[in-house]
Amino acid sequence: MKKLINAPLCVVDDMLEGVALADQRLGLLEGENTVVRRDFRALAASGKVSIISGGGAGHEPAHAGYVGRGMLTAAVAGAVFTSPSVDAVLNAIMTVAGAAGVLLIVKNYTGDRLNFGLAAEIAKATGIDVELLVVGDDVALDDDGGRVGRRGIAGTVFIHKVAGAAAQAGLSLAQVKAQAQRAADGLFSMGLSLGACTVPAAGKPGFILAEDEVEYGLGIHGESGVRRGKIEPAREMIRVLLERIVDQGGLGTGERIAVMINNLGGTAAQELDVVSCEALRGFADRGLKVEAVMVGTFLTALEMPGCSISVMRVDDELLGRLQASTDATAWRGMTTPATELSRLPVTRTTAQDMAEGKAWRQENARVFRSVLGAISQALRDSEQALTELDSVVGDGDIGISLARGARAIDEALNGLALDRPGLALQQLSAILRRVLGGTSGPLYAVFVLRAGLALSVSAAPDSVKAWGQAFEAGCDAMAKLGGASAGDRTMLDALIPAAAAFAATTDEATALGAATQVADAAKAGAEATRDMLPSKGRSSYLGERALGHVDPGAFAVTVWTAAIVSALGE
Repeated sequence: MKKLINAPLCVVDDMLEGVALADQRLGLLEGENTVVRRDFRALAASGKVSIISGGGAGHEPAHAGYVGRGMLTAAVAGAVFTSPSVDAVLNAIMTVAGAAGVLLIVKNYTGDRLNFGLAAEIAKATGIDVELLVVGDDVALDDDGGRVGRRGIAGTVFIHKVAGAAAQAGLSLAQVKAQAQRAADGLFSMGLSLGACTVPAAGKPGFILAEDEVEYGLGIHGESGVRRGKIEPAREMIRVLLERIVDQGGLGTGERIAVMINNLGGTAAQELDVVSCEALRGFADRGLKVEAVMVGTFLTALEMPGCSISVMRVDDELLGRLQASTDATAWRGMTTPATELSRLPVTRTTAQDMAEGKAWRQENARVFRSVLGAISQALRDSEQALTELDSVVGDGDIGISLARGARAIDEALNGLALDRPGLALQQLSAILRRVLGGTSGPLYAVFVLRAGLALSVSAAPDSVKAWGQAFEAGCDAMAKLGGASAGDRTMLDALIPAAAAFAATTDEATALGAATQVADAAKAGAEATRDMLPSKGRSSYLGERALGHVDPGAFAVTVWTAAIVSALGE
């Protein structure tokens, strides 16, 4: 497993130094892996309760990311997935404690309970007022009657926030603990994993999941979950989590809740938003009122792919604590979810917004339709050849993109204003910009748009000269938009000589004669790209490796110019 580290045994030290260096409001306790507010003395002197949390590293941004005004005073880190020592916790307590006392918040794991608990007892013996709050929010495993209890997972971040806000408000230690305990009593979480994480010192995944497997209810250190199942659509997998959370939490219709959608470390933001969509809809379907939600990376298991969902019962007081301000960098703030999806009206361009231009004879309209059909057919027939060529020197998408554009042209033919060529080209531009992907989309769209605009102001749109001017206008627009020119090994290396050939045609030239000259010039220009070093687009990364291959964009130009000749010759 590749990791951006210096050495496995230095990961936590280096990481925490990075946290402290990145924020001048934070510091490290001398000789300890403890991140602390640099103003902790002023905080203690102000009579406010200090809040300390922590645990093993590997859960970043927890816990150091929640150190700041309105949240934690200090965060004590152990080695990866290992509780910090008693002395490390005790030193943090002794350092930040003031007359108002200290609240320790830990997740329900044996090591954390024992080490933080013993440190609290020793500190009490010295006269410091210390309280310990243990969070057990994981509903994946049944509560065993109090012998061990539920594990503490990502929902603990909510408790950091409630306690920190209560302390910031000036409440006493007993009051801060009472509010945090009430929040913890109404907190329920469950997660799922699509794969394992790798502890740096171990160098290999902690467990193995098959490509088609998901594990429900795993712990944040890779501990086993309740069961494994087959990968299903997100809505089905999220339904499993929601049903367990609602059932184990005893959540009834009309109850007010806050929701956290948490990335376990290796989940793309895109997927996390899909989870959010399914979770929020699921809670609404169950009659629960989501008052606040946050979606992001809050407490991880290194780079584990997966997510967890946390739900906390709220009233006005607890909601106020969650929404209170804080400068802790990892707390992104909560948003108020929409009661229903808003789809707002959009203003689109229509044919009425386009320049109509002068009409031409119906016979010309018939030929125009035939030409467009021929272009479409040629691009679809060339999809595989274009894909193969683009796979060698590009990203392999031009064949698929142009074929998709061709199919869109076919579907739109009956609706195009073919009797007004300038307007029809503008309509085609709108279609191309909507359906073509990659760089081809905007480039072809601007080419056709400018050509259409040029024709729309022409007094003789049926003349070869007018079409030559339109072609040249399209090339100029494409060059300006794409920032390329002749010799850069792009489609312009076929289009520019084609435009020059078009401009060189005489007034007596027929449409077929002009089209033949254009197609021949485009073919020669495309062939010349074999010997050009690329300076634009994806192929520019290949350098000399692109030599000997025709540029895919230039080759595509030869396809559709040849198709025009074929259609006009029928």
